[in-house]
Amino acid sequence: MNGPHCKDINPGLKVHITQKPDQHSKRLIGGIVKDVLTTSAYHPHGIKVRLKTGEVGRIQEIVETGHKAEAAERGRGV
Repeated sequence: MNGPHCKDINPGLKVHITQKPDQHSKRLIGGIVKDVLTTSAYHPHGIKVRLKTGEVGRIQEIVETGHKAEAAERGRGV
């Protein structure tokens, strides 16, 4: 798992999350972080976030840093 510490997570970060119903299947959803929902500094299962698309889940990996991810989203017209 990449980035289980809250200090490593900021809005604009491109990540892969797993939602509660998909925890056992490990199905991942990609997106851009809108809000960080975990209030503690660390969580062993990943920091909980809300993506810009509205999905909520725990981060399983960080794909890109904020500035690169936001530029990519603007380029796609999202």
